[in-house]
Amino acid sequence: MSDNQLRIVWVYPDLLSTYGDQGNVLVVERRARQRGLDVARLDVRSDQPIPTSGDIYLIGGGEDRPQRLAAERLRRDAHLYQAVQNGAIVFAVCAGYQILGHEFVNDLGQREPGLGLLDVTTTRGEGERCVGDVLADIDPRLGLPQLTGFENHQGITHLGPTARPFARVQIGKGNGTGDGTEGAYNDTVFGTYMHGPVLARNPLIADLLLKLALDVNALPPTDDRWYDALRNERIAAAQQPA
Repeated sequence: MSDNQLRIVWVYPDLLSTYGDQGNVLVVERRARQRGLDVARLDVRSDQPIPTSGDIYLIGGGEDRPQRLAAERLRRDAHLYQAVQNGAIVFAVCAGYQILGHEFVNDLGQREPGLGLLDVTTTRGEGERCVGDVLADIDPRLGLPQLTGFENHQGITHLGPTARPFARVQIGKGNGTGDGTEGAYNDTVFGTYMHGPVLARNPLIADLLLKLALDVNALPPTDDRWYDALRNERIAAAQQPA
């Protein structure tokens, strides 16, 4: 950690914070404090430089134009690259996930360069949007239970050879490629299409981010009854016939 203090950075809340994605930073902060950790939360607007000393960086979703603006500013800033080189953990949702890749299609219909922190490329789908509740099995190597979330995107994200699928969908579209994959990750960078907010529905993902940032294998237990009730409700709803 940075100077014995866990630094959580919420990237561009003025541009990238749709479908309650700000809840992700609230959950990580809350679960860290429940373990007695000294936490500093930094909400960094798009007119401010990204700090390089953060431990966990969270990026939300956004509409097409804010996504383009965010990608442009993150490329110019370049500090997120440095943070990842310093060992920081990044977790991004939807538009944020696309920005982490090599390129995506912007609001002008043009190919927009991403940050290249994930080996993925996003094109625009020609059919119906991917919308609705999702259930997926997270990569077993991560040791996490079933993923529950809500997707709403037109993008089709293709994984390159160095990106691992974050999960494989049982219900829903995920990356939209038809291969059953959802999201992508490497050692320290994670992307997903799941809103919800996804970390409220899946608190053990938040704990995974904390363990990676702290470089520990386990965390003290905490009261998960509220999270379990939400998870059970949303999983049951997703399993209902359409």
